[in-house]
Amino acid sequence: MKPAIFDYHRASTLEHACELLGSTGDDAKILAGGQSLIAAMNFRLARPRVLIDVTHIADRNQVSEEARGIRVLATTTQRYAEKNAALRARLPVLGAAIEKIAHFQIRNKGTVGGSIVNADPASELPAMSLLLDAEFEIRSASAAHTMDAESFFITYMTTALQPDEVLTSILFQVPPDQSGWGLHEVARRSGDFAMAGSAAVVGLDQAGKCNYARVVLFGVAATPVRAVACETLLTGQQGSAELYADAARAVQEVVDPESDVHATDAYRRQVAEVLTRRALRDAFELAGVR
Repeated sequence: MKPAIFDYHRASTLEHACELLGSTGDDAKILAGGQSLIAAMNFRLARPRVLIDVTHIADRNQVSEEARGIRVLATTTQRYAEKNAALRARLPVLGAAIEKIAHFQIRNKGTVGGSIVNADPASELPAMSLLLDAEFEIRSASAAHTMDAESFFITYMTTALQPDEVLTSILFQVPPDQSGWGLHEVARRSGDFAMAGSAAVVGLDQAGKCNYARVVLFGVAATPVRAVACETLLTGQQGSAELYADAARAVQEVVDPESDVHATDAYRRQVAEVLTRRALRDAFELAGVR
């Protein structure tokens, strides 16, 4: 298949991209890595009238440390972020999640911001945005604002970005001290999208009790989802096999999977619970429970 006819513009900066979006109407798309968009266009599942290419802007790969976490420019390739020493040291769960995205050839082209804006509910980076309380910097030609990850994802492949807005950077926040993490997913083959996945971050106080918890599921609903009921059960508790099992059962309140050619909804529900139990075990062990 070949894409439908479209106009092409090459942006020199992100500000230029905002100007182009503002002048080309609602039927324009940002071309960042193109690993999802071009495939959709070739199958004519997406038919943007205008493409605005940001792959040639100067210094497009940027990862910087801030007091609250790690800021990643949206145009940064996944491979660049994956290899960044500061990101790996301060946010090891994010580094591990990026490693699970497709294959390194895809990560060489795919961008951090592009994956988040694409909003595939089975993708790792949207889930990491929820897990790490990410803040999104968003710009248009006339204004700029920030948005939290909880408000960003609306439904399948749909975000709160307006037609004239661009995601410019993402601040992934570092969890508290003495915290650990776990990440598990199931896919048919290495590099495939996850049929279900679960990620957890927990923090412990001096007595070994949980004082911070984030649990996020992906591939099991229309967006990545935070399992708040699961987090509530963990708070104030010491890690144990019984706790992990009880808390993992609580994810059933937020998972809402669909059946497809890869797996049934019942399978995804069961796997989501199993993966959460494993992610919680890993998180507590890394945080200090042995």
